[in-house]
Amino acid sequence: MHSFNEYREIINAHLTDLIADPGEEASALAEAMKYSLEVGGKRLRPALLLASCEFAGGSIEEALPYALALEYIHTYSLIHDDLPAMDNDDLRRGKPTNHKVFGEAMAILAGDGLLSTAAETVTGCPLEYYDDPVKMKNHVRAAHEIMSRAGARGMIAGQTADIKGESLEPTAELIRFIELHKTADLITAPVRAGLMLAGADDDMLEKFTVYAIDIGVAFQILDDILDIEGDQALLGKTLGKDAEQGKCNYAFVHGIESAKAELHRLTSEAKDALAPYGNGASFFTALADSLEIRKY
Repeated sequence: MHSFNEYREIINAHLTDLIADPGEEASALAEAMKYSLEVGGKRLRPALLLASCEFAGGSIEEALPYALALEYIHTYSLIHDDLPAMDNDDLRRGKPTNHKVFGEAMAILAGDGLLSTAAETVTGCPLEYYDDPVKMKNHVRAAHEIMSRAGARGMIAGQTADIKGESLEPTAELIRFIELHKTADLITAPVRAGLMLAGADDDMLEKFTVYAIDIGVAFQILDDILDIEGDQALLGKTLGKDAEQGKCNYAFVHGIESAKAELHRLTSEAKDALAPYGNGASFFTALADSLEIRKY
C-alpha cells in the first residue's frame, strides 16, 4: 500500500481535473470552486477511499474519481458552513473563507457546483462498466454509499441538528447524533465506498465500518476539544466559535478530561476492530493514532 502522503500527492495532482469550464459567462464559478479546493486540507477522506480500495485489492485509478468527489463534497460543506447564516467564519485553513473573497452568492453557488460535480462524477463512473455487471454493481454501490451519507439522512442531518442544537439544552443523545452524522458519515463513506469498489466481502465491510465510525466520532470530539484549547495559528480558523454560538460541544457537556478519555477509547476500539488483519492494516491503525494527537 501507499503511504498517506503518497495518497495525498495523488489527490492534489488531480484535484481540479473534474472541475468543468462553465464558459466565459460563468468563469467566476470555477474560480470560486477551485479557490476552496486549493487552499489546503488534510485530504483525509479521499486518502481513506484510495487506501481502503487498495487494501481490498482494488485499483487506485478506478477509485480516484470517487476520492475526488468526496473531497468536493467535503469542501462544499465547509464553504456553506462558513456562511454568515451558518457558522459565520472569516477563516478556513488559514485563508479568508470563500464568501469573504467572492461574496455570499458566489460562495453558495461554488458549494452547489462542487456538490453537483461530485454527483455527476459518481453517477457517471458506473456507466463505463456495462460489459461487466459485477464491477458495475460495485461502482453503483460505492456511488450510493457516498451520496446517501452526504445527504439528508447523513451529513446534512447532522448539520441540521448542529444548528438546531444552538437553541436547545445539549444532551448526550443530541451530541452523539451530531458526531455520527455531521462528521462520522463523511469519514465512513470513503472507507466503505473504497471497499465496495474492490468487491470486499461483508465481513471486511463490517469490521472497517466499526473502525470508520469510531475514528469519525473521535475526529469530532477532538475538534470540540481543539475549539477550546487549540492553537488558532495551527488550526487556521477562529477558536471559541462553539461557546460563542452555543454549539453542542462534547467537551462542554462532559468536560475536557472526559472528552480526552473518550477520544482515546474510540481510537483503541477502532484499532481493535482491525486486529484480525494484523500488520496488514497498519496504514489504518497508524492513521487512527495520528488522528488522536493531531493539532489541527
